[in-house]
Amino acid sequence: MQVMKLCVAISVVCGGTAAISPAWADQLADIKSHGELTCGVYSNVEPFSYPDAQTRQLEGMDVDLCNGIAKQLGVKAKLEPLAVEARIPQLKLGRVDIVVANLAYTKTRATQIDFSDAYYTTKEVLVVKKADASKKLTDFTGQKISAADGSTSAQSIPLSIKDGQAVTFHDTSSAFLALEQNKVRGFVTNQMTATKIAKQVEGTDGAVSIASEPMLVEPIAVGLRQNEPALVAAVNKALQTMEQSGEMNAVFNKWLGPKTPYGLTRTDKVTPINQLKFTPVS
Repeated sequence: MQVMKLCVAISVVCGGTAAISPAWADQLADIKSHGELTCGVYSNVEPFSYPDAQTRQLEGMDVDLCNGIAKQLGVKAKLEPLAVEARIPQLKLGRVDIVVANLAYTKTRATQIDFSDAYYTTKEVLVVKKADASKKLTDFTGQKISAADGSTSAQSIPLSIKDGQAVTFHDTSSAFLALEQNKVRGFVTNQMTATKIAKQVEGTDGAVSIASEPMLVEPIAVGLRQNEPALVAAVNKALQTMEQSGEMNAVFNKWLGPKTPYGLTRTDKVTPINQLKFTPVS
């Protein structure tokens, strides 16, 4: 009788464990159960996520995307401001459900977290003097090219320009100054910054152009914890729905589009990263 009671007890415990385990193993079910999606965003990086000057509430492109994804999942978004370097650690620790913080795909990150489909691609571009505006990347073989130290921009130089000599500086402003002072033949930065700089110096003796060939293409996607296929599928479905409804374009144009200081035109669609043609950086 005691043996039977023990077996029954074990069955109850095991049965209870079996009932509980899927809730812990399935992050999507947990999110829906709580009715809340905790979304890691930048704490203060325009135009992605930053506090409104009047209300102090976070706003920006990534905030709108978080709200859109949460709506598609049928839950509310809870914004968790993160420092740039905290995005991956906080996600891995489970302190946020997803990260929407202009997160670019890299080979190292892909070993630590999963990525959704890319919802847009940003580019590292070569900024040159007007006289070099029509030149191709092959025309800069062996030339000195500046970039900010430790940036993806700097990594793109040996990948995109044969024997290109990367000359790095502490910040973007100093790297651009090197081009202005003819210390380098080109300057590499992201497309947003390049467009803004080109507009600022337009019509001056220091006017610059952006080379037509990108140095590097970087897919931007939602970061998720590994081994959560249901949540990855749900986020991808949310992004595709937002794409098809036009919401994705509306969010992009509101924060990065032609009528903003960044003046970008979105030509991409939500696309699985493995279907994109690009050279990932480490």
